[in-house]
Amino acid sequence: MALPAREQVKYWGLAAALLLVVLWLLGNVILPFIVGGAIAYFMDPVADRLERAGLSRPAATGLISVLALLAGVLLALAVLPMLFKQLTDLINQAPEIFRRLQAFMVERFPQLQDETSTMRQTLENIGTVIQSRGGELANTLIGSAMGVLNALLFIVVVPVVAFYLLLDWDPMVARVDEILPRDHAPMIRRLAREIDIVLAAFVRGQMSVCMVLGTFYAVALMIAGLDYGLIVGAIAGAITFIPYVGALIGGALAIGLALFQFWGDWLSIGIVAGIFAVGQFLEGNVITPKLVGNSVGLHPVWLLFALSAFGTLFGFVGMLVAVPVAAAMGVLARFAIEQYKTSRLYTGLQGTGSDQDPGEPSA
Repeated sequence: MALPAREQVKYWGLAAALLLVVLWLLGNVILPFIVGGAIAYFMDPVADRLERAGLSRPAATGLISVLALLAGVLLALAVLPMLFKQLTDLINQAPEIFRRLQAFMVERFPQLQDETSTMRQTLENIGTVIQSRGGELANTLIGSAMGVLNALLFIVVVPVVAFYLLLDWDPMVARVDEILPRDHAPMIRRLAREIDIVLAAFVRGQMSVCMVLGTFYAVALMIAGLDYGLIVGAIAGAITFIPYVGALIGGALAIGLALFQFWGDWLSIGIVAGIFAVGQFLEGNVITPKLVGNSVGLHPVWLLFALSAFGTLFGFVGMLVAVPVAAAMGVLARFAIEQYKTSRLYTGLQGTGSDQDPGEPSA
């Protein structure tokens, strides 16, 4: 006989609370294992396809690992140095950009020559802050990222964890299935499949969208001759998972740099603006519908809330688990609504098949 509903809520609530406490206490200690598990989860369908093509599981895992290693080395040697160089150059050039902006504003608005002007003081303060804090900000960001990732340990542990989890993924799933409560195993399996579909469709699809758009923006801006086109494209692509935000921020940054670099050459400035217009059109009409689809059910506002909440509570690790938690909570919420609509609370007496008028007193 199944446990009463109140007992089930108590035990599942304790399990959820224990998970949150573990995340809070262990923090960065479990970061490599979370990242390694995420990599294994996303690579498991690839390994399954290679198995169906005739490879053994160890051979499929080894092939994926070698290709991932080659891709990582290529990225580290070819892209990352240029990315960091452009970021550093952009920060170093920021004071000059604001100086020219100030000169342009003074030329167009002579009242800014008044030293007591609020706008002039604001521009001067912005330029001073960027000049004094820009390099420090870049070093802090890079240092913080490396501190969170714990550098060498992260680089060594993540591939090892990902390799062994990918190798044993199917037996682990079978073992978890064996320990599910027998009364609820079919329902848990159904919910797990729905969570997997949502999570895989959103994350794999959205990562693909970010990579495609980031590559498009970076390549197109560099072909257009814009300085720092690579870093602008990377920024725009990285935040594309929030609709319109990536294009707005990347477009504003690119057009601002184009105005600084191509002032008077309106054709070049128009080309830069057109690149982001084309990118938005492709994202909304071609790329996102093809790679993500419309049935994911993970609204960007809900995702942003989950990222903010878990990032605030659990730091960088919380941001990593925010997406799967948001996907799981979305599926569970839809399941709860489905159960509610079949309950007496929703259907009332009509759901009982009684012909008696609810307002008519019983005999």
